[in-house]
Amino acid sequence: MKAVLFFAGLAASITVMAGVKPLQVGEQIPATKPATLEGKAFDLMAAAQEQRLAIIFYRGGWCPYCNTHLGHLQEADAELRELGYRILAISPDSPAKVRESLDKGRMTYTLLSDSSMETAKAFGIAFEVEQPMLDKLASYNIDIEAASGKTHHLLPVPSVFLVGTDGVIDFVHSDENYTVRLTAEALLAAANAAVQSGP
Repeated sequence: MKAVLFFAGLAASITVMAGVKPLQVGEQIPATKPATLEGKAFDLMAAAQEQRLAIIFYRGGWCPYCNTHLGHLQEADAELRELGYRILAISPDSPAKVRESLDKGRMTYTLLSDSSMETAKAFGIAFEVEQPMLDKLASYNIDIEAASGKTHHLLPVPSVFLVGTDGVIDFVHSDENYTVRLTAEALLAAANAAVQSGP
């Protein structure tokens, strides 16, 4: 079994939010298929067998913290590619909304849609947004139903999973405080450590 990765004083951060239990280091990623911008199924397991994955879950293109994080990931994309990684950024946004994020950010990595939230559920990071928070979001003209095209009121805890070509998770960062994000530097350090320790 792979060891939990520690670096620069940072360990995998685990949430305590009710109903949220992120998959952990050493576990296999689930056989789940979010959607491409064209609405086609994207097989995560098949993608992992081809190369290492950095799977990033974010709340949606409406979230300023997420957009900033996606921008920082863009800065790390070239170095991650050199390490053999492919970034997959997944949100509850519909494929059409995901395309808007891609067009705005001009990302070179892959954005995927998990509007059903089945992938986030399988990774153990889905939670239901309660009415007070829905009302608060509405006060900022944010409609997560319009973003996803669904009425489930589910969002993912922002999370990062590094996955080897064996489909096994090498590193996890998941924090219920949506303002806390893994930096590009920390992500690269974790990726370097993972490459040195396993397949």
